[in-house]
Amino acid sequence: MKNELVKADVTVVGGGLAGVCAAIAAARLGQTVSLINNRPVLGGNSSSEVRVWVCGATGHGIHRYARETGIMGELFIENQYRNMDGNPYFWDMVVHEAVRAEPNIQVFLNTDVHEVEADGTEDDRTIRSVTGWMMASERRIRFESPIFLDCTGDGLVGFLAGAKHRIGREAREEYNEEWAPLVADDITLGSTLLFYTKNVGHPVRYIPPSFAKDITKTTIPERRIIRSGDNGCAYWWIEWGGELDTVHDNERIRDELWSVIYGIWDYIKNSGKFDAEHMTLEWVGSIPGKREYRRFVGDYVLNQNDILAQREFEDRVAFGGWSIDLHPPQGVYSTEAGSKHLHMDGNYHIPFRSLYSANVNNMLMAGRDISASHVAFGTTRVMATCAVIGEAAGTGAALCASKGVSPRELYLQHLGELQQTLLRQDASIIGLRNQDPADLALSARATASSTRSRLAVERTAKIVPLDADLGLLVPVSPALNGVELLVDAYADTELTVELWSTGRAENYVPKERIAAATASVPRAGLQWVKLDLAWQPERAQNAFLVLQANDALALHFDDHTTTGVLAFRKGAKPVVSASLEDHQPDQPVVQWSMRPFVRMTPCFRLTAPTEAYAPAQAIDGYIRPYGGPHLWSSAPIRSGELEWLELRWDQPVTLQSIHLTFNDDVNEDLINLHHHITPFEAIPDLVKDYRIEGFTNGEWRTLTEGRDNHKRKQVHRLALAVTTDRLRVIVEATNGSPFAEIIEVRVYA
Repeated sequence: MKNELVKADVTVVGGGLAGVCAAIAAARLGQTVSLINNRPVLGGNSSSEVRVWVCGATGHGIHRYARETGIMGELFIENQYRNMDGNPYFWDMVVHEAVRAEPNIQVFLNTDVHEVEADGTEDDRTIRSVTGWMMASERRIRFESPIFLDCTGDGLVGFLAGAKHRIGREAREEYNEEWAPLVADDITLGSTLLFYTKNVGHPVRYIPPSFAKDITKTTIPERRIIRSGDNGCAYWWIEWGGELDTVHDNERIRDELWSVIYGIWDYIKNSGKFDAEHMTLEWVGSIPGKREYRRFVGDYVLNQNDILAQREFEDRVAFGGWSIDLHPPQGVYSTEAGSKHLHMDGNYHIPFRSLYSANVNNMLMAGRDISASHVAFGTTRVMATCAVIGEAAGTGAALCASKGVSPRELYLQHLGELQQTLLRQDASIIGLRNQDPADLALSARATASSTRSRLAVERTAKIVPLDADLGLLVPVSPALNGVELLVDAYADTELTVELWSTGRAENYVPKERIAAATASVPRAGLQWVKLDLAWQPERAQNAFLVLQANDALALHFDDHTTTGVLAFRKGAKPVVSASLEDHQPDQPVVQWSMRPFVRMTPCFRLTAPTEAYAPAQAIDGYIRPYGGPHLWSSAPIRSGELEWLELRWDQPVTLQSIHLTFNDDVNEDLINLHHHITPFEAIPDLVKDYRIEGFTNGEWRTLTEGRDNHKRKQVHRLALAVTTDRLRVIVEATNGSPFAEIIEVRVYA
């Protein structure tokens, strides 16, 4: 046996997306990191070993402008560029390369941590080390650091260290949660195995193994959706084990799930009910994808009421948006719907106090083991949310290590620095503004070659009947003074439009009715109809226009997106059967669906100019939509002309680092594997080619440039510092958009 000792500033145990993002975040802030994973690949449940697709705040199109940024956003964008078809092995490499790109990270794969050295009292414990066995290498490795992150999912490190934790469901009265049971119990969500199928082009027979379950003797064919061409994520409902111990009974759960999969395939192949003669099983998982086990107790326990109220914690460091998604304990054998969803009106906030242990003073946690009730865990558990939590925890760990403080002390004494560090790294926090005193851009004035001050969509590509209420969301900055809509009328009629506010700046549903207007529409095609709607809110925000249903009218749509503008249909048909997923259609974000209008925009014109895309928006401190788009957008790019954004200071500044954040359309619901396809490698809105110029010695000089860009954020560190009073970013080409768009420019000495 080979015994080794590895010391680092931060030790991260668990190589799922939470652990990966935690490790990268800490490493980018200059801390040395040991990243330990007990599997041969990174990515956890998203890896090629398990193949669960990465869900997050978008809720597959339920929430708007909700895709994660920061490290998780980088992974989404890079995977889309390299792996548009969702090959699970290519996804493995995207994750692996992101970790390998950080020189401060040492990766230990196939290393199972099962020993923890900790001391102290029950209420104040300290982890001294963790020890793991590297399988197939016969290496016993002891890891020491001042700060540890438990990203194991099952919470093994914290458990062995004596961290306070919970398993199962709390009683309803504990947090006054409507969805909690009356009496506490040890029931959890179950585990899942997935499978892939393949059409091989010739007949394939199937002889089921002896342990395959005869599913015709169960409720599965009646209560679940089975189709011959489906595979992978379509069978998320092959779940079991919620009434068992999902860790200690893991082998039993796997065997039961295997019997179900091979039984379902027997039903598809041999029942005569499906066209599956040429189909075969290409891959069957062997590692159950666990949903739930231990949840640690932090200084705050996130609960259902926080989620639904979208509580704006002072220490918010991440966000989520997936519904509270709970499954019946009997899993695949339940006669209930396979999942039940409770939606909030928009994205919710996650506090830093839920990311560190209440009694182990040097342990943070990220992933599905954070401090949350069982009901709240129903939403925080999805992997993209776990990933942004990981980035927040990893950033906190790095600051703890560099300052020599505990996570609780970091919260009490350095919360502002933690949040501002996350924003500088483009992490996912909603509603917080950049207030970094080191950012020179905040003291500059912004101008541009042009600005999109006329907000109009006049190109028509499709006609949509107004047979249901339709919604149109537009930014109002500073005022709305009328809107025109392009319609066809099949008879003399009237068009009625209501104007609603959205309430919270992060929400995109109608909340409060402000006004209404009605216009007469003569029978005719392709006509602009003006609605006299006026509104001047106290601050810039979005307006939600409700076009009331009228069978005599149809609305024209463009087949392109328009930044800051969204379309909705009320009462759109659910994507899947309600017997499989209960989404309760009276919830606002379910009522108002944007799925029928993916990458489409209604034809409309605002009759007054808008300031929503002004150059100053690129230095206003916001890095994602929040009551408006918060970016600079040029007027339509004209052939042969370049668009630019310029910063000017009253006195010369000395700079050496420039951060550019480009628009990657966080409304686009990207996916890592096979749930759906987004049909372009690079987000069209992204700037592709650009250069950065400084005005020195009476002339513009190129300082650096970017070519073939497909990323949201680029950081340019100049070889030599430059002193100037003017800096500009010149956009030479986009990835397809007719507008040049920049979310943020930061400048540092």
